[in-house]
Amino acid sequence: MGAADFGREPDGGWDFAGPADAVPPLGAAIIGYRDAGGAGLDLRVAGTAAITVVIEFGDRELIVDDAVGRRTLGGFVVGLPAEAMRVRGERAECIEVRLSPIQAYSLLGVSPTDLGRGVVALEDLWGWRAQRLREQLASTRTWDERFAVAKSFLAQCERPMRTPDPEVLASWNRILTSRGQVKIGELAESLGWSHKRLWARFESQIGLTPKRAAMLVRFRYAVDGLLAERPAADVAADCGYTDQAHLCRDVSIFADHTPGALRAHYLPTIARHRYRAWGRFFQYRAGAVGR
Repeated sequence: MGAADFGREPDGGWDFAGPADAVPPLGAAIIGYRDAGGAGLDLRVAGTAAITVVIEFGDRELIVDDAVGRRTLGGFVVGLPAEAMRVRGERAECIEVRLSPIQAYSLLGVSPTDLGRGVVALEDLWGWRAQRLREQLASTRTWDERFAVAKSFLAQCERPMRTPDPEVLASWNRILTSRGQVKIGELAESLGWSHKRLWARFESQIGLTPKRAAMLVRFRYAVDGLLAERPAADVAADCGYTDQAHLCRDVSIFADHTPGALRAHYLPTIARHRYRAWGRFFQYRAGAVGR
């Protein structure tokens, strides 16, 4: 079965696709998109409970404005601690991969904690192999071929050099399944760990403290409600916020916007397609993460 085609805008704008695999390889989910009409890529990216890898495989590069500053890159990795950022490009052609922080060390060769608040250039992680990957992707003609190249590369990168503690893995899955609505003290008690021990182990192996991770997961659920045009007060209540002001504070932390402005930034074609794509291929459940 070939790639799932998300379609193209009537004006020939964006060409989107995702692999038809029901189960993502290596715990990673992949989509692809091409600026077929020259509309230009302009994304304001909010925090998400996943490690994100973006590979530009055309003959251009991406302009990234993040917590570190402005850089021009052929590809990059974004960790969980990342702050809101902006990504732009002309005639962009990209493969985007999302993976759980559980898989990050074996696939990327670094701990999620080491990724920091901004993006990390692919060359800094994979050296000359990053450029070789871009060249291989550029030589392909179909999305099926591109996804096959990306999967093969990830499979070759996989080195199970370190895995999280079972207790940390259980905590991460509990945060996901509870939609971020879990009390960290109760979580530590259920594991037989002290609050301090869970805090330290979780942060060193996942990249965020348990509290921050729960905030991030809860925020992603709130994003779904806000983009569905539900009233902010209702979204706040359903997602476990104390009130609408509490929701607004978290949206400001992870997206650097108000709830209303967050909706507005998902109006561009590229953002709407990308959001729907991740909704299809990356669901909220234990062992996976949200979009």
